[in-house]
Amino acid sequence: MIGVNERTARDWDHGVRRSGNVRIYPDGRRVDYKRGVTTTVDPSGALSSAPAPTMAALDQAICSRYLSLQEREQIYALHQTGESMNAIARSLGRAVSTISRELRRNNSPLGYQPYSAHRQSVARRPRPKPSKLAADGDLRDYVVKKLELGWSPEQISHRIIADHPDQTEMRVCHETIYQAIYVQARGGLKREVEQSLRAGRARRKQHRNPASRTPRFRDPMINISERPASVEDRAVPGDWEGDLILGAGNKTAIATLVERTTRFVALVHLPVDHTAESVRDGLIKTMGDLPKLLRGSLTWDQGVEMAKHAAFSAATDMEVYFCDPHSPWQRGTNENTNGLLRQYFPKGTDLSVYGPEDLEHVCNLLNGRPRKTLGWKTPAERLDELLLMA
Repeated sequence: MIGVNERTARDWDHGVRRSGNVRIYPDGRRVDYKRGVTTTVDPSGALSSAPAPTMAALDQAICSRYLSLQEREQIYALHQTGESMNAIARSLGRAVSTISRELRRNNSPLGYQPYSAHRQSVARRPRPKPSKLAADGDLRDYVVKKLELGWSPEQISHRIIADHPDQTEMRVCHETIYQAIYVQARGGLKREVEQSLRAGRARRKQHRNPASRTPRFRDPMINISERPASVEDRAVPGDWEGDLILGAGNKTAIATLVERTTRFVALVHLPVDHTAESVRDGLIKTMGDLPKLLRGSLTWDQGVEMAKHAAFSAATDMEVYFCDPHSPWQRGTNENTNGLLRQYFPKGTDLSVYGPEDLEHVCNLLNGRPRKTLGWKTPAERLDELLLMA
């Protein structure tokens, strides 16, 4: 509601403050995750090495997603009576994988003991931890060698299991390798190794949540996921897909339209430019010449040329649905049609030399070409059939 990250809100809930890369906890701990250093502030205000927290403090339940001591006692009791892991999970309201992992990771020479298991779990909890790749050893040597051969971290993490099946210490996940490369103080791999990554980046690229993406246009868009099912099954004519084909230097363009049911093609002449205003006016003129039956909807990508989509919808009474970013397959019919059009408008040519008569001639050629998907009828014949039925 107030526009902050979810993790920031959780920090506020727990009284955690941030100063740059440092997180300051209510108990005085200062954790620098970038440098991998934990310090604490004594009453005088001076910084000192962080003391190990007492077991009594760590035994306190901090989050419901962690198993509590009481739950571990219940697991022990049910396990002793021979109950299956499924039965234990149902009794505790936990996932079966949680029970399985608990019995496997926190076992002891005397079998599963709740207090021993709880202390093992608590001992693993403090963060940050030293990286597996921070110190010299066979694991680090293996990772460095494979990175120099051009292997990706994911390939390394999976292949190491096959190369060292009996050495459990020779295990590392791909995220650990990335951390070791991108966060030098924590990871410990040499800076030169980062040049072996295929991306060639010295730092990690941040990926934003698509849900928090800045809106593409001022007017709200309707996503393709909200498009009616009748458009998807091509049962009724009048639903179009559109895009631009660009000429030399992306300076000239032609707007292409194809009707989803009949594959009927229409081309929009853009003699001057392909700004949002020019595309809007061209689409309104082209669609305005069609009967109302054929003005159902238009599906387009999120190109800037459709910034005036609201004005187009108001003038033609057609909804415009926008594809997801980088998803050309959501306009597959139009993409295929653009490929056919390149026979007449090759890439790298100046499209402004083609006049309205040239575009009409190309449309007639494509609309008179038999299509396998139409049972070897032409788009023009199929459109005539549907219009007569209506």
